[in-house]
Amino acid sequence: MAISLPLALAAALLLIGINELGYERSASAVKGIAAAQDTRNALNKLLQQMLDAETGLRGYLLTGDERYLEPYNTAVNEVNQTLDGLRTFYLSDGGNLVPVTMLSRHVSRKLAEMDLSLKLRKQGNEEAWRFVMRTDVGKEHMDAIRDQSATLIRENSIQVSASEQQIMHSLQVSRLGIAITAAIGLIAFYLYLQQSNALKLAVLREQLVLERERDRLEDLVRDRTASLAKLATYLQQVRENERAHLARELHDELGALLTAAKLDVARIKSRLGDNAPEATQRLQHLTETLNSGIALKRRIVEDLRPSSLSNLGLLPALEILTREFAQRADLEINTEFDEVDLPAAAQLTLYRMVQEALTNISKYAQAQQVNVLLQNMGSHVVLQVNDDGNGFNPQEVGASSHGLDGMRHRVEAEGGRLHVDSALGQGTRITATLPSLPPVHQTITEAAVSPAAASQT
Repeated sequence: MAISLPLALAAALLLIGINELGYERSASAVKGIAAAQDTRNALNKLLQQMLDAETGLRGYLLTGDERYLEPYNTAVNEVNQTLDGLRTFYLSDGGNLVPVTMLSRHVSRKLAEMDLSLKLRKQGNEEAWRFVMRTDVGKEHMDAIRDQSATLIRENSIQVSASEQQIMHSLQVSRLGIAITAAIGLIAFYLYLQQSNALKLAVLREQLVLERERDRLEDLVRDRTASLAKLATYLQQVRENERAHLARELHDELGALLTAAKLDVARIKSRLGDNAPEATQRLQHLTETLNSGIALKRRIVEDLRPSSLSNLGLLPALEILTREFAQRADLEINTEFDEVDLPAAAQLTLYRMVQEALTNISKYAQAQQVNVLLQNMGSHVVLQVNDDGNGFNPQEVGASSHGLDGMRHRVEAEGGRLHVDSALGQGTRITATLPSLPPVHQTITEAAVSPAAASQT
């Protein structure tokens, strides 16, 4: 301890000193690189402005259309600002202003030449401005501007290279200092290990025993949890299959019977005509009863297996679900849905979650208003159902709360998370987060699901 502690302190002080020195030099070099980049951007901007001015002027000279003067006037007004910015960059950096002055002269000559052509064109002197345009004066001025800008860019690149070399030198110094510091630290650490080796060996042996036991228990719990999750998923799938089978039976068999009965009643009613008003009235009542039965059958089938989800998609299915529930429960339901890309199983999960949440609200919440929100966050989808009802304490929910457990299992089976936020008298908010479907997997999933959706339809 008498040797290792001073060595560690010396290594720490050395590392701090090296880092501070490297930081100061690197920060200075980074500032130089940033200034050089600003200068290069200004030069490129100046070239673009001159090109825009020349292009706009040529368009006006050839067509006489005043609209071509808009880019010309804009570029001319901005050229002086760009040149002032270049002078400011070079003055702040302590650079030579001679190249910038030469560039300004070339720019002024080019602007004077373009201004002369513009005045001649506005005065109607066709031969003069055409003569000026056909000469090489404008090209020579632009070539001079490009050459001078290229010279400045090369000088700028040399400054950037020097700053980069300064950064590399600082990194090399820091690397060497860190290596020396690490060596000193290793020596100090080795000395410390020698002094406490016996104690650490005993602690390690005990820790190994505890880790093995912990790993064994974790593996056991993981296996049991996975088995239970698979069983729950299987039972959930069996339940959905049974619902789909029962929905098909009700739709095909009961639907056919009710429709046939309704047709028979209509046929009998048409044959009676107006001769038996009492029988006609009873037949009308029977028709209304059959219509109610058909509507009840349709609602039961939709609750068992929503055909709107398979035929129309998630968003229309949720719209239909919330609208019909609002009518039955006499509630105000506000919806806001984004377009989402989810596999069929995840869409069914979100649909069942909204269905179960609305059922719980109608049974227990005594709410007046419900909000259903579906948001597309890019990499994931968030579904939120909240109400202004009685609320409850999530910590006091007993083992009989199969609805919440079922929702949680459905969401987690699809790789998502479910969060329930509620308090007494403050309503309830249920939030589910599911991963979105990547574009490549979306195509594969749609191809795999389409036959099943077609058979259900």
